[in-house]
Parts: sequence; structure tokens; C-alpha cells
Amino acid sequence: MAGEHLDLTSDERPSRPAAEGGTTAKFLGVHFACCDLYARIYLNRAGTAYAGNCPRCARSVNVAIGPEGTTSRFFTAY
Repeated sequence: MAGEHLDLTSDERPSRPAAEGGTTAKFLGVHFACCDLYARIYLNRAGTAYAGNCPRCARSVNVAIGPEGTTSRFFTAY
């Protein structure tokens, strides 16, 4: 019988937030110890720090970008 099945598959990859210019937004992974949650924080418009908030309690975190940088992409905020 026609119309009994619904196909929700797609060959396209899910979209990611993009910065101006169409490139993928830069982010850090942060474990917010305050609420035991993981979230991404994104590069600010000035490009000087990564900033974001705990998704549950809204505690803010700001990670400045130093002159020598780091290769780490995941952090814990206490």
C-alpha cells in the first residue's frame, strides 16, 4: 500500500555553525564540572579568546589565546 513508509535518511553531513566567510567555526570542548556537562565554546569575534557558558547553570568561561598557544582542544572548567 502506498504511503506506509517514510524515508528520513540523507547522504548529506549535518551542518556545523560557520564563522563569517563560510568556514567552520573554531571551538574548544569544555567539561563544565559545576554541572558535569560537556559543551563547546566558540572563538569570539575579536579572535582573542574562546568564550561560552555552562548549558545548565550559565556559569561563564573565557579561555584567552596566548602567544604560544596549545594543541589541546578539550578542557575542564572548575
